[in-house]
Amino acid sequence: WGSFYHTLGINLFFFPFGMKTLPVNSGIVLKSLTKEYKGTKKAAIKDLNVTFSRGHITSLLGPNGAGKTTTISILTGLLQPSSGEVYVEGLNMQLHLSAARRQMGVCLQHDVLFQELTICEHLIFYGSIKAPHWEKSQLNAEVQALCSQTGYHPNLAGDLSGGTRRKLSIAIAFIGNSSMIILDEPTDGVDPCARRGIWDVLLKNRVGRTIVLTTHHLDEAEVLSDQIAIMDQGQLKCCGSPSNLKEMHGKGNSLTLTKKTRIKVERSQLTAKRCKGRNSCNGFVELNVYLQTNIYVWFLKQNKYNNIK
Repeated sequence: WGSFYHTLGINLFFFPFGMKTLPVNSGIVLKSLTKEYKGTKKAAIKDLNVTFSRGHITSLLGPNGAGKTTTISILTGLLQPSSGEVYVEGLNMQLHLSAARRQMGVCLQHDVLFQELTICEHLIFYGSIKAPHWEKSQLNAEVQALCSQTGYHPNLAGDLSGGTRRKLSIAIAFIGNSSMIILDEPTDGVDPCARRGIWDVLLKNRVGRTIVLTTHHLDEAEVLSDQIAIMDQGQLKCCGSPSNLKEMHGKGNSLTLTKKTRIKVERSQLTAKRCKGRNSCNGFVELNVYLQTNIYVWFLKQNKYNNIK
């Protein structure tokens, strides 16, 4: 992969033996990170080397089981790596876990909210914990700014929509002037309008921060990211800016076809039993013949639900 990194123009850090700190502008650096769970033969992540720069948004992109959530768990200190090192603002995280965590704001897949508190009450509560040294006026100013981005909802958290709850959880990650923001699938399960609102919160608060997020959405990674790191089976497959990755790997055109829904229930049920999990169903054999006849080079990206790409 060394020549590939060079081609993409990635700036990676290399470490002399025994080095425990890095320049503080490096943000977060993962060096030869590996995580193996007991009782499994395959590593969840293997020899992961990547830099998340300050002032940049980096998306970890990949299918389920790629190792994204394991990477996030190590970044937040919830898991210890089997080998390798994590540097946060120049500090070795294994040696300075408390200091590293004080700089972090985290939003995991599940919201940690109190049903009987409003949006502003949540921000005041978490802000007081994350920045106890702040003057009351400074805390109130940041709460007001984040409330305006999240939405002035007088409702209790238990009555908020799923999208608003996610925006609140992300605002909590930013409160207290956290310099490292870790987001695990922040837009998962929300409607398109709420996704756009979450994007706005991230883009408005990115300056001077290192933001790392995981996502399944290609469009989201492209819109938000300065850098995209694509993972699969616990390994980093490629890493670079959206434009670099598209230039290197995005050549060609994409064809999306929508399959018709079967009208007769009996026929649909019979087909499902006979063809479960096979590409030969729903006209794919006919499509395969057509593509081989009319298109010189092509490959299947997805055959899921009613869409073929």
